[in-house]
Amino acid sequence: MGRRKSEQGQLFYAFDLEAVVPDDHQVRAIAAVLDLSWVRAELASHYSRTGRPSIDPELMIRMLILGYVFAIRSERALCREVQVNLAYRWFCGLGIEDKIPDHSAFTRARNERFREHDVFRRVFERVVAACIRAGLVGGEGFAVDASLIAADANKCRSKPCAEWSILDIDPKTAERAVQDYLATLGDPAWGGASFATPKFIAPADPAAQWTGALRNAAFFAYADNYLIDVKFGIIMDVEASRAIRQAEVGASQTMIERTEETFGLKPEWLVADTAYGAAPNLHFLVDQKNIAPHIPVIDKSQRDDGTFSREDFIYDETHDCYICPNGKVLPRSRGVPGSRGDGMVSYFARTADCRGCPLKPKCCAKSPSRKIARHIHEAARDVARAIAKTPAYEQTRRDRKKVEMLFAHLKRILRMGRLRLRGPAGAQFEFTLAAIAQNLRRLAKLTLHPPDAAAQCVA
Repeated sequence: MGRRKSEQGQLFYAFDLEAVVPDDHQVRAIAAVLDLSWVRAELASHYSRTGRPSIDPELMIRMLILGYVFAIRSERALCREVQVNLAYRWFCGLGIEDKIPDHSAFTRARNERFREHDVFRRVFERVVAACIRAGLVGGEGFAVDASLIAADANKCRSKPCAEWSILDIDPKTAERAVQDYLATLGDPAWGGASFATPKFIAPADPAAQWTGALRNAAFFAYADNYLIDVKFGIIMDVEASRAIRQAEVGASQTMIERTEETFGLKPEWLVADTAYGAAPNLHFLVDQKNIAPHIPVIDKSQRDDGTFSREDFIYDETHDCYICPNGKVLPRSRGVPGSRGDGMVSYFARTADCRGCPLKPKCCAKSPSRKIARHIHEAARDVARAIAKTPAYEQTRRDRKKVEMLFAHLKRILRMGRLRLRGPAGAQFEFTLAAIAQNLRRLAKLTLHPPDAAAQCVA
């Protein structure tokens, strides 16, 4: 049985950090696909020419990305892990004796230099561009969805909406999250998304939405919106918004336009769930963007009482009228189309035609004549209905699960079940970093395994 020898320590040590990091460690694969050589030149204008040299911005960005890739979202814990983990030191370009930045430096950089420049949006776009060059983006079909992430807000410290007023906020003394809330009141993804007042408000984070959408105990949350390419599940864009349907739909339109502007990519078809099946959104996709919507239509015209539904009537596009099952004409009302405020146009049958009609009991038994309502964007809804009857629609419904898998990966593997930062800017910061981490993991894995052989690979 051997015994450890306690001899005098060596005077000189030869230590090769490159040699101790295993070749199959994930940091090596990620380092091979991550290029941050442009960061210093990009941020040069945000640093002073005099004074004490700051911490290298590339080092801080590498550490933050490392934390989200390996689910270390606490900056204190991240500094401790980099201090003791040799693989993390190698990834960050630190030697065995180099000093680790203090955790407070991340907070100052995030709230000052990085906040003004939005450098992480640039990092995200460059990672997506690397995925495009690697052939991981098909560009033909996209999927969009949103997932609720709990905000850093406590129900016990919230106030009923009737007891809280925005007029009580002093912008000069308000915290940063409250200032972000005030700055986004007119944004379509935030305050302008809906004027409906929630039941409770969190004074520390007023932008967080009180929601019971999960049909469980209500909580304060933000919506994390993903636009992905369905070929390999690459996240093409990410956007934070209020946790309400109108804001999520608006965020999807923003991401589609931004992806087209940034990368020159516009999908041929888009798959989403019923929340995106409202007529204005379908009009945006079909008439403005020429994108085929593989989306279930939100339609409440179907009747379940045995009487005729709207689909039993034939629409005559030439004369802008409906033809009833008995062959009578329902002309359009004389009002301006869409003047009701809900985008609906009414078509009324003549009372004389309905009075003696043998089909009246199955059409309008309780009213003197039949009325049909048609949306001003009904043509776009008809396009979505026609697509839903095609064989390709069945496949795209399965492709939509790829974005749901990314959200499951986000919450279970990257452990983002709750935000650590407050305010719209804090939510966007965390969501962008998480999307960078997910794309890097996918890019690193599919770079090691060629796409043809890893078509079903999941990061």
